[in-house]
Amino acid sequence: MKIGLFLLIQPYASVDAQLKLASEMGFDCADVTDTNAGGSMLGTAGFSPTVSLDDNPFDVKRMFDKYHMTISTICAHANLLDPTKPSRYSTAEVMKAIKMAGAIGVKDIVTTDSEPHTEWAAKLTMEQRAFVMAEKLYEPCRMASDYGVRILLEPHGPVTDSVEGLRLVFKYLDDAPALGINLDTGNSWIGNGDPVAIAKEFKKKIHHVHWKDLGPEWKEKRGKVFGTGFSNIAVGDGLVDIKGVCAVLKDANIESSTLEIIAPKETLLKSVAFLRACGV
Repeated sequence: MKIGLFLLIQPYASVDAQLKLASEMGFDCADVTDTNAGGSMLGTAGFSPTVSLDDNPFDVKRMFDKYHMTISTICAHANLLDPTKPSRYSTAEVMKAIKMAGAIGVKDIVTTDSEPHTEWAAKLTMEQRAFVMAEKLYEPCRMASDYGVRILLEPHGPVTDSVEGLRLVFKYLDDAPALGINLDTGNSWIGNGDPVAIAKEFKKKIHHVHWKDLGPEWKEKRGKVFGTGFSNIAVGDGLVDIKGVCAVLKDANIESSTLEIIAPKETLLKSVAFLRACGV
């Protein structure tokens, strides 16, 4: 399994600058970590590591090629629970990410439910939330199949953090072949899920992993927040059962993974060594 990097190494720096730093640290793959539709003010000015989904996909690939880096996944973390509106990152952006990935040979895009931000979505039951997610993903799944791309659901909300919720989404989408999972070890744990149980239940559907561990300061927040974005400690130094996840997935033939850690080089390399010692 390749181990890549989260492209938020340096604050207020462009994708190009982040790739240069990742390459200098010895990494050869990374996610397109942040994406936006249309233009981004800070992105255009070079102060944000974001990629426009309306850019020429081949320019994005050339930027990675410049540093001999490959693209692991294209992140399209959406809000799939709240009602659709033009300013809410959702189905339209996911479909743009699929087109970008298909054009330049990236196999996977990553999306998620996110926590509800409206009163309407907050009142929904688990079954209703899973149905709302499935409705927003129905057309993207059809498109992904045509483009030869997979949509990977990442634990990052009340549906995706649980085995039950993931089961329901797969059921409502008739177990679509283009739908899989990007297991985020830290997110699933902080959302009161069990990353080892998710790994066991969906082993054949997991095609990418976001590795992060969380320290004791997160214990009281477990079950109260959804997603952490990133960690600042090495995997293996926190409360998440990373070894247990590795034991399940080490023979799953997963091609790539990402360290979602913002920390000094020593911490990143320590994480790689830990994962390699666990057999991934």
